[in-house]
Parts: sequence; structure tokens; C-alpha cells
Amino acid sequence: MENRLLSQYNSVITSQWPSKQIEEPYNTLIPRELFEIAYHTCNNVTMRNIYIKLASSEDQAGSKAVFYSNTKKFTSIETLDNGLTITKYFSEGSSGDKIVTEIQPNLIRRKETYSSKEQDIKIQILKSILVERKLDECANLVMLKESNRKIYFAIGDARESAAVVPIFMEAEGSSLVQLALNKWMETAQRLDHEQNFPENLIPGIIKNLTQIKKWLLDLISKHLDK
Repeated sequence: MENRLLSQYNSVITSQWPSKQIEEPYNTLIPRELFEIAYHTCNNVTMRNIYIKLASSEDQAGSKAVFYSNTKKFTSIETLDNGLTITKYFSEGSSGDKIVTEIQPNLIRRKETYSSKEQDIKIQILKSILVERKLDECANLVMLKESNRKIYFAIGDARESAAVVPIFMEAEGSSLVQLALNKWMETAQRLDHEQNFPENLIPGIIKNLTQIKKWLLDLISKHLDK
């Protein structure tokens, strides 16, 4: 299905809307590490990821994500050769100040706390943010009313990615999260895989995915910030 928000972003937003941008050097981190931390720092339960592309290797630039918020603003995260940029696009009469007053200080602080952690915890945090991205991907596919097959595999991908992360699986509430993901996998599996996801099921799955996302965002922030 056509991603109208992404089309609007590419054709109008980036060239015609006001924007604010911050830049952050990698320092001791590799591009993928800073990208994942920035992804989590920019994300919240009201954000929808409408585009993601990962660089071919973790130590190379070229990863990019685009968020759309319920306040009708767009946020782009991109890894370049010299560092990471975050750009906030907003309509006339609005503001992108939050990128400077909140996002940038949080990102700088999280770079420092992440860098000081044991390697095992670093890996688990990155794998948890991977699950966060997988959930966002699944929600976007649902909103686009993509095929049941795509949504089935997206949910399965998120569930399997979570199953290998101890801080996820050992957290209070993780069993309920896995049950909810299993339920929607079974639902999608029973549907015709080549048909688009039924409109009447969209509110239910989006509600569940939003609840899971809130739980996961809190879990990741707790481990990232301590």
C-alpha cells in the first residue's frame, strides 16, 4: 500500500517546511550504536516510524529513520561520515525547539551512560531497541493495511528478537507481552495471507502494540539511564 506520509515527506516536507537540526559526533561509539540510541531517544508512544534503512554494516554510516508524530511533525535520524544528524520538520506557527531542549541533552547523556556499561548490557540494550524498531515496523505495516503475510512475519520477527534478550524476558510483564504477540500472530496466520489486514482488526492490534511499546520504551530507558 502507498505510504502517503512518506511520499509527502519526500516531496514536500524536506524542501518546504521549516526545520531545526542537531549534529552529534560518534566519539567512542560506532555509527549503529549511536543510531540506535538516537532512535530510542527520539521515539515515544505517539510516534510512528514511516521509514527505516540500515547501513550494510554496524560500523558504517548510511542508516536512516523517519518518524511522524501526532503533533504533525516529522523527525529524521541519519548517520553520516562525521556523525549523526537529527532534523525536526514542523509547520508554520509551530516549533522544533524540543530537539534542542530535550532530545540533544538526553542523547549526550545517554551516550555517556551507554559507553560506561559492560559489553553484555550494551548488547542487550541494542537488541531491545531492535525489538522496539520491529514493533514500530509492524505498527506501520498495519496502518498501511499491508498483507496479512507481511504482518504475520513482522510480529514473529519482533517476538523472536525479544526471546533472546534476558533483560526483556526477565522483566515483569514480559510474559503478557509474549502472549499478546502470540495472539496476533495466530490471528494473522488464520487470515488469507495474500489479503490486506482487515480494517476491523486494526484498532485492536494498534492498541496492543502501543501498550507493548510503552512498556518496552520504559524498560529500555531504565537500563539505558542507570
